[in-house]
Amino acid sequence: MTDATQGLQERLAAIIANTQPGQRLPAEPDLARELGVSRASLREAMRTFETQGIIHRRPRAGTYVMQPPAVIESGLEVLESIDTLASRIGLPVSMGDVSILRRTASAEEAAALGIEENFGVIDIRRSILTNQKAVAYLIDILPEGLVGDEEMRDFQGSVLDLLIKRGSPPLQSSRCEISVVQANRELAKIFGIQRGDGLLMFKAWLYTVSGQVIDYSFSYFLPGYFRFHVVRRVGQVLNPNLNLINK
Repeated sequence: MTDATQGLQERLAAIIANTQPGQRLPAEPDLARELGVSRASLREAMRTFETQGIIHRRPRAGTYVMQPPAVIESGLEVLESIDTLASRIGLPVSMGDVSILRRTASAEEAAALGIEENFGVIDIRRSILTNQKAVAYLIDILPEGLVGDEEMRDFQGSVLDLLIKRGSPPLQSSRCEISVVQANRELAKIFGIQRGDGLLMFKAWLYTVSGQVIDYSFSYFLPGYFRFHVVRRVGQVLNPNLNLINK
């Protein structure tokens, strides 16, 4: 993001913040003149806020400021499902389109799960909705035989909750890599955004107490609906001038 683009978004954010939910923003030509930018640049900046559910553009009616969406906030020290996090703040969520496919593992998946390439896996993909809007898209790759057909028929959206409830195999930890990615065509369609828009992505490995990876997952989150944080311990800093040896 260039300094000019960031500056435009900051000024537009200030205007939105000073507009009550339900009220209309100035018309695009007036707003573009006020901000000293072209209408094309204004529309691009507004698209970011629209994606986050902060504003809503109505054809031939103008752009309105929306009630701020409920934010699912979580620390990353404890692994919990979106269902659990949403329930804690009273935010209703539901599972959107779901795909469950049994296929052979790719080289990457086999390496992540510690199985032979072309071994069978279960590929589970689904969107998570709030107010009928997709705010997360989850992909779990499990080794064949971990979950049965009956469990899949009763699947409610969280592989983690399914495994925790079952209690077998016992789980120990999860390793997670966090990055920002650009939405491809498939993700843009799922989230109702444009290709190239930014999404927060978690790539994770779920471990049993024996150290086996039983779930290799990718979680995509729509900005504006999630806030993650980490509580970090302050490391001990040794004073190089401190003489630790009593003479």
